[in-house]
Amino acid sequence: MPISIAQGSWLGSIRAFCQPPVIAMLFLGLSAGIPLLLIFSSLGLWLREAGIERATVTYFSWAALGYSFKFVWAPLVDKLPLPFLTTWLGYRRSWILFSQLMIIISICLMAFIDPHQDDLVLMAFAAILLGFSSATQDIVIDAYRIESAESSLQALMSSSYIAGYRIGMIVSGAGALLLANHLGSSIDSYNYSAWQWTYLCMASIMLIGVITTLLISEPRQKIHSNFFHDTREHVQLLTLFTLAVTGFITVYFFSADTANQLKAELTSLFSNRPLASVLVEFFRLGLALAGASLVTRLLISSGLISYTLVTKTYIEPVKDFFSRYGYSVAWLLLALVGLYRISDIVLGVISNIFYQDLGFSKPEIASVVKTFGLLMTLLGGFIGGLLVLRFGVIRILFIGALLSALTNLLFMLLAQIGHNMPMLYLVISADNLSAGLASAAFIAFLSSLTNVSFTAVQYAIFSSLMTLLPKILGGYSGSMVELFGYEQFFLITALMGVPVLVLISWINKHIKLNV
Repeated sequence: MPISIAQGSWLGSIRAFCQPPVIAMLFLGLSAGIPLLLIFSSLGLWLREAGIERATVTYFSWAALGYSFKFVWAPLVDKLPLPFLTTWLGYRRSWILFSQLMIIISICLMAFIDPHQDDLVLMAFAAILLGFSSATQDIVIDAYRIESAESSLQALMSSSYIAGYRIGMIVSGAGALLLANHLGSSIDSYNYSAWQWTYLCMASIMLIGVITTLLISEPRQKIHSNFFHDTREHVQLLTLFTLAVTGFITVYFFSADTANQLKAELTSLFSNRPLASVLVEFFRLGLALAGASLVTRLLISSGLISYTLVTKTYIEPVKDFFSRYGYSVAWLLLALVGLYRISDIVLGVISNIFYQDLGFSKPEIASVVKTFGLLMTLLGGFIGGLLVLRFGVIRILFIGALLSALTNLLFMLLAQIGHNMPMLYLVISADNLSAGLASAAFIAFLSSLTNVSFTAVQYAIFSSLMTLLPKILGGYSGSMVELFGYEQFFLITALMGVPVLVLISWINKHIKLNV
């Protein structure tokens, strides 16, 4: 049965962390955190040590596009039962296990490819498979978390999941690099065997997630009448997904030349180059979405895909959200989702370059920012979970947004002081504590917005929306710094948090939410 806990004593809140579902989310978070850096930082260093050019290495970041557009195939996870596995484990557990096994297979495939000698296309294929498998695991774990506990426990479940996710990133990031170095591979002396065993070790750590999946119980809140059981519907949905994604990617990447021409024209109109770049990125995304929509319309009009299938898959989850809150309220909630993390993400993109520009060495950045900062994020997440239990989601959501904006002002002070280790510790402590607290409250807030009938689809849309605008702006943070300087840039990122505070205050005053 779903578990819940009312707002009560501090001791009761702390005891809630020891409940089995909360502990399970820690291990599932570990399983979800392992793959990400095996696609980004660890793989990049492996390829560089193997003698691959930097330009080629950066292309491999596209392997993680699945994380940004996972809402596109979230309906598959939400609607399609897996043969044999669903009967054995239940709906959510079967999808978690399937994605974990695919992750293990993908990592092992990467381990048996030597980028120094083998075709890089094989490595790219394995990395793409890992990206889609990992994003699928994220979709279904989010759905499992929301369905396995009531809203009062979502903050603790979120905190535990975030902690496990961060630990997994330490293991696959710093842990993988240390292991490969220990086994004898470096930039001056490449050793394929060292990286092979490193990735095989990472694959074996994924067994922690597999064991957790086999031990946890299936949530009972899922409404199974929404599943697709007809083979023809299965084939139609897979066809729709494949062709729609193909249309999106094709239009997006082939619009690069047109985008460059448009950027030049806009730059002549705006002295602020980042504004022109942002407008161009939205233009390309709009074209790509239009391309995917056109493919869908052609499939429907040709009779290859039924309109009823598309409605059940994509339209009903969106329609449900707007019908529950009304159009005006729904748009305000979506605006909050899209803006809540903007201060943190835009600043975070250029933070490492900022530290280097101030003269901090790589060991100093690794020890303070990556290790100590991660511990502060974990602590902030657990504190956020406890505070949500005591005071509710909305209050902590506001406090988290306020602290996230204010801590950005500390970066202005650090920019003035320069290389100063005590000040760096202070800034990282404040920034990461507030980020962890805000994340715990925000994930609980997103969970409360979902309907268990469309859990995977709605949460995937929310989690994709919350990073879309911040990532686009963050990609041009370097240009902003060149135009304004670091101090003015940090002030701008702090001011970006003001609309968030206004939205939360208005929603809290005029809208009654079940959080």
